Amino acid sequence: MYHKKSFSQKLLRFWKKLGPGLVTGASDDDPSGIATYSQAGAAYGLATLWTSIVAFPLMAIIQQMCARIGLVTSQGLTGTLKKHYPRPVLYIMLLFSFPAIVMNIGADIAGMGAVGNLLFPSIDATYFSVVFTVILLGLIIYLPYQKIAAALKYLCIVMLVYFIVPFLYKQDFGEILKATFIPTIKFDKDFIAILVGILGTTISPYLFFWQASVEVEEMKHKKKRLVIDKKMVHTMNKDVDLGMTFSGLVMYFIILTTGTVLFKEGIHQIDTVEQAASALKPLAGDLAYLLFSIGVIGTGLIAIPVLSGSISYIITETFGWEEGLDKKFHEAKAFYIIIAISLILGLSLNYIGISPIKALIYTAILYGITAPVLIAIILHISNNKVIMGDNVNNRTENIVGFIALAIMTISAGVLLYLQFV
Repeated sequence: MYHKKSFSQKLLRFWKKLGPGLVTGASDDDPSGIATYSQAGAAYGLATLWTSIVAFPLMAIIQQMCARIGLVTSQGLTGTLKKHYPRPVLYIMLLFSFPAIVMNIGADIAGMGAVGNLLFPSIDATYFSVVFTVILLGLIIYLPYQKIAAALKYLCIVMLVYFIVPFLYKQDFGEILKATFIPTIKFDKDFIAILVGILGTTISPYLFFWQASVEVEEMKHKKKRLVIDKKMVHTMNKDVDLGMTFSGLVMYFIILTTGTVLFKEGIHQIDTVEQAASALKPLAGDLAYLLFSIGVIGTGLIAIPVLSGSISYIITETFGWEEGLDKKFHEAKAFYIIIAISLILGLSLNYIGISPIKALIYTAILYGITAPVLIAIILHISNNKVIMGDNVNNRTENIVGFIALAIMTISAGVLLYLQFV
C-alpha cells in the first residue's frame, strides 16, 4: 500500500511539474497534422515511419531556443524581434503568419466538425463547427491562464488513444522496426511532397511564437525573478523534450495505424481526418474508429487555443498592446478580441469557398516561406550575447539548428516548386 501511494505521489508531482512543453508538443499534432500523417500512411504504408525520429531533434532544439528566448528576455519572440531587428522583418512575419494561422484554425475547426458529424450523423458538421468555436472562445476568455494550461494538459491525455489504435489490428513487428530505423526514400514527386508536408506540419512557425510567449506567462504566474541559471534552462529543456517526444510518438502511431490498416487494404487516398476515421471503421472495428475520432476532437481542442493565442501574441506585441492569457478580458481587450476574430475568420472559411484541403495547402505554402526565415532569426538571437548573455547556444544546438535551417530551406524550395512549377 505504501509503495502504491508513493508511486501515485511521484506521478502527481511529475504531472504538476509538466510545463508548457507538453501542450506545445500536443498542439503540433492538430487535426491538420493528423490529416497529413494519415495521407502519408495510407499512400506509402510504413515508408515514412522513420521521419518521426528524424524530426524530433530538429523540433526539440528550435523549441528549446524559443523557450530560452522567452525566459531570458521576459518577452515573446515578437517582442524580441521588435526590439532588436528592423521593423520590416517583423511586419513581413506578421503578413505571412496571420493568414497562415487563420487558415490552419479554419481547417482544424472543419475537421473537428466533420468528425463530430461522423459520431452523430443526425447533426450537421457545420453545427458542430459552430459549437466547438463558441465553446473554445468562451473558455479562452473566461478561464485564467493557469486553468487554461491545466485544461490543455489534461486534454493531452486524450491523445494517448493513438497509442492504442494500431494494436487493435494485427501487426508485423519486424516490419515496423525495420521501417522505424531504416529510412526509405522514393525519388518521385508525390513521396517528396509527403516528406515536405510532414516536415512543415511538425516544424510550424506558430509554435515558435507560442513557446516563447507561454514561457513568459509561466514565469509571471510563478512570480520568479528572471535570474536564469543552468538549472532553470535544464528544466525547461527537459520539459520541451518531453513535449516534442509526445508529439513525435503521436505522429508515429498515426502513421503506423494508417500505414498498416488502410495501406494494406488498398486505401491509398486520404485527404481529410474524417476520411481516415471512416476508412478505419470497417477494417479495424468500431473501437478503433471511435478512439481515432475522439483523438481528432481532443487535438483540435488543444491546438486551436494555441493557434489563436499565437496570432494574438504576435499582433499585440507588434503594436505594444496589453497581452496575456493571465489577464482578464477588461485588462487586455485587444488580445482577446484578436483571438475571437481569428476563430470567427477560421470558422467562416468554409462559407466563403475555401475548403479545408485548400486551406491546408495555402497554410503549408505560407509556413514553408516563413519557417526558414524565422529559424535563421531564432539562431541569430540565440547566439547574440547582447540579448542572451551567457545563455547563448552551445555547439551541438547550433549544429542541429543549422541542419534544421538547411532542411526547412530545401523543403520550402521543393514545396514552392511542386505548387507553382
